[in-house]
Amino acid sequence: MFFTLSKLVWFVFSPVNLAVLLAALAGLLSFTRFARKARWLGGAALLALVLMAFSPLSRIVVRPLEDRFPQQDATKGPVAGIIVLGGPIGIARGDVVLLSAGARITKAVELARLHPQAKLVFTGGAANLISPVTTTEADGARLLFTGLGLPPERLLLEDKSRNTLENAVFTRRLVDPKPGERWLLVTSAWHMPRSMGVFRKAGFAVEAFPVDYLSEGEPADFLRPHLRAAGGLTIADDGFKEWVGLLAYWLAGYTDALFPGP
Repeated sequence: MFFTLSKLVWFVFSPVNLAVLLAALAGLLSFTRFARKARWLGGAALLALVLMAFSPLSRIVVRPLEDRFPQQDATKGPVAGIIVLGGPIGIARGDVVLLSAGARITKAVELARLHPQAKLVFTGGAANLISPVTTTEADGARLLFTGLGLPPERLLLEDKSRNTLENAVFTRRLVDPKPGERWLLVTSAWHMPRSMGVFRKAGFAVEAFPVDYLSEGEPADFLRPHLRAAGGLTIADDGFKEWVGLLAYWLAGYTDALFPGP
């Protein structure tokens, strides 16, 4: 129920979607007796879209998320396993497709080669509500990891999870971590605080290894505009979604802290 409700609510209340829907509503109302109010509504929606598309607002939103867990030294000790959260991969026309968070995959392969004794765990099923499930992200991960030369016996694939909560719970069941083992958690930096909170709540002690940064970690993040609207809108959508997700997971009891930290 939580999964379905979260998908439906976010479809409407994602800032980008909401601004577009309000602009469309304003366009319809402009032909009615509410035309004057419609102009104000359309102007507000357009202003919100412009700010998210071109201003530094989107980086300002994601910057605290990405600063929360710094990337660590991957060579500092032996690693039992590397866990990669779903989101960056798919299958189209029988071939692997890397999505916007593809750095999760490339960094996982780099870490797997750095620690050849470590298991490589990918957790990700099919998170769609409408189309029937024929392939999962884990299917794509298997194709990609083996295609890049990683031995199949090193891979552990969890293909039932649909969100971050299920990533943590199902992965812990799958790998059954032992006390003292070191497990690295690889996901996008803006997604790391919520991920760490959920894994801690699930009783799985992992070390954060954030990747896929959307901000540069420099003062210019707060000043530099976006040159492409699509880029700014995507970052804004990811950032606002993550802040809402942190609040929702905390209120639902899936994390012990509103903003988990190191």
